[in-house]
Amino acid sequence: MSLVKVLERDGDGFGLGRQEEALALAQRLSSLVVAARETAASVMHGLHGRRRSGPGENFWQFRPYSFGEAQNRIDWRRSARDDRIYVREREWESAHTVATWIDRSASMRFVSKLALQPKVDRAVVLGLAAADLLVGGGERVALLGLTRPLAARDVVERFGEALAEDLRQRARSGAPDEELPAREPLARNAHAVLIGDFLSPAAEVEATIRALASRGARGHLVLIADPVEETFPFAGHTEFLDVDSPARLSVGEASAFREAYLGRLAAHREAVREAARRRGWTVTLHRTDRPASEALIALKLRLEAELAGAGRTP
Repeated sequence: MSLVKVLERDGDGFGLGRQEEALALAQRLSSLVVAARETAASVMHGLHGRRRSGPGENFWQFRPYSFGEAQNRIDWRRSARDDRIYVREREWESAHTVATWIDRSASMRFVSKLALQPKVDRAVVLGLAAADLLVGGGERVALLGLTRPLAARDVVERFGEALAEDLRQRARSGAPDEELPAREPLARNAHAVLIGDFLSPAAEVEATIRALASRGARGHLVLIADPVEETFPFAGHTEFLDVDSPARLSVGEASAFREAYLGRLAAHREAVREAARRRGWTVTLHRTDRPASEALIALKLRLEAELAGAGRTP
């Protein structure tokens, strides 16, 4: 019995199969939107740990008056209830723009029996759930190349609609999904969350990161991996299919390739991590046999630390 499969592939007509795959994913998006909402709720709503005083309109806290401060900052009504003088502080408005990109390329269709869901479905759930958390924490989030920055409560549904429409357009035109985001610089104080398997040549991944970060944008990569891709559990006669072409490779004893495969995978991953480190970006590896909430928690902690240390652009 087959250990792995490629979603909805048409072996006789690869172009037609790719169109059908895009439409199939578009049809699954409604359930993925629900899963993203549930995943975000299971972690917590919003990135709350970074509120602080500063210029803004929303009340944050009262604190005792310090000698030398401007008297127009004193809240006389609050001070009248106590024997101390209090200052009203407003919350620092620190909304940032976070650009999210979700890999929907051919290699993301891979799924094994050990996985909880296909890589592409997991990437969509994580991307939408992260958007929900970010908007709940006061940030603006954009789908790179598909939407403008949004701070709406229904951001998950809006992103789902944008993805579905893009998938339908690509299916009609026969255009494949890109393996990496477009190499266009992000704004100086923007942040990026890129979710995919990043199996493209390491030099191409590095060039993409370099272009996106050329104006100083910070970012994070979430590497999605099927457990079979990580362990290579094949033995005996095995036929491998290339998800990007009709190519096939038949081997008599697959286990003989395991050590070489794992070594090349480890070297590739290290090259991607090094490319990210050079630009001050970070990387998290997530396997699809683990709950999506684990990856979301890790991403949340990364983003909290990064956004808390970034000031509002004057």
